[in-house]
Amino acid sequence: MNANSENNSLFKQPSAWIPLVMSFAALAMILVHVAIFGVTHSEDEGLAAHLFQLIMIAQLPVGGYFAIRWLPKQPKQAMIVLALQAIAWIIPIATIMYFEGL
Repeated sequence: MNANSENNSLFKQPSAWIPLVMSFAALAMILVHVAIFGVTHSEDEGLAAHLFQLIMIAQLPVGGYFAIRWLPKQPKQAMIVLALQAIAWIIPIATIMYFEGL
């Protein structure tokens, strides 16, 4: 396998894109919940909040596996993927913080 195909195939690894999909699913869940119910502040978190928490926490082992697997082999490309995963992880949390501030 040549270096070009290895570099291009890093995003084809499930451990690279699954955390991104999970982050955007969490963001979509937040936006749908706000669109349907509006911004609510209640003591009971509800099912949506628990699913959000599970999705966000479940990303960490997948990202950790990706780092362990690919950082030694392709450090530059792996750092780019990990940075994107971190940004994608922060976006839903920032969205929640924004809506809680309203």
